[in-house]
Amino acid sequence: MLRKSTGEPAAAALDGAPLAHGPMDPAQAGRFAPMFKALGDPVRLRLLSMIASAGGGEVCVCDLTGAFHLTGPTISHHLRVLREAGLVDSDRRGTWVYYRLIPAGLTVLAALLDAGTFITGG
Repeated sequence: MLRKSTGEPAAAALDGAPLAHGPMDPAQAGRFAPMFKALGDPVRLRLLSMIASAGGGEVCVCDLTGAFHLTGPTISHHLRVLREAGLVDSDRRGTWVYYRLIPAGLTVLAALLDAGTFITGG
């Protein structure tokens, strides 16, 4: 059976405040770093974009692989990194795996990077 994401990285990070509120402790940095690392690769960023913009809210891995000049195992590796970072989740249906975005993962990153706390009127 396919190992599913628990969503724990995103859920645990929901307690995080924007960077402007103060320095992160090592545990907080350890929760956020895998999410940023996952997005730091162009292939994974494209995969996340394809998954997030898929009609019906999910996409079959068979529809993702054709967009890249990479092997199936390499695409699977990148999808696993996104899953482990709490950004996507998946379900196996027969021989195919379907991926969907975990909106809370992006919400957490957006809240962390909220620059509105930096902006002043002067």
